[in-house]
Amino acid sequence: MRLNIPNILSLIRLFLIPVFVVAFYLPYSWSSFAAAVVFWIAGVTDWLDGMLARKLQQTSRFGAFIDPVADKVLVATALILITEYFHSIWITIPAVTMIAREIIISALREWMAEIGKRASVAVSWIGKVKTMTQMFALFALIWRYDDWMIWLGYISIYVATILTYWSMWQYLLAAKDDLLSEENH
Repeated sequence: MRLNIPNILSLIRLFLIPVFVVAFYLPYSWSSFAAAVVFWIAGVTDWLDGMLARKLQQTSRFGAFIDPVADKVLVATALILITEYFHSIWITIPAVTMIAREIIISALREWMAEIGKRASVAVSWIGKVKTMTQMFALFALIWRYDDWMIWLGYISIYVATILTYWSMWQYLLAAKDDLLSEENH
């Protein structure tokens, strides 16, 4: 495996996860801002690695593996941290929903790839909108600058939760015939 710029960015995102956790728990007034900045930088590397991989034609098997892993671990970590911080059912339900959706869709993609039909569950536009909304919600709930930001985070996380269900439904619908088939692939 030869490292390229997109893969290095994905690895940086993985490296930033423990930095993000430490910043989140620092006992200083500025720690929530620091954690939000680290989360934002990690989010930018997600956008940047995909764009550069396509533009520089540096896609790779390793990149196809490590990019979604880094994304999912970053988001799951953020969801766990805000769930613990807010200690509220109103954050826990969206967090569990989003983590469960990632597990379900990852398993679905793996199974569809196994039967040679991964393209039918490729990332959709609704999945991308869900991710952007989710990242904004997490940023707002991590920073917690003021009450208005927290409320904006709450609203955004519920919009992201609705989009989570919608995108999961689309993926499951796309795989419905294969999932319900009596044939053993």
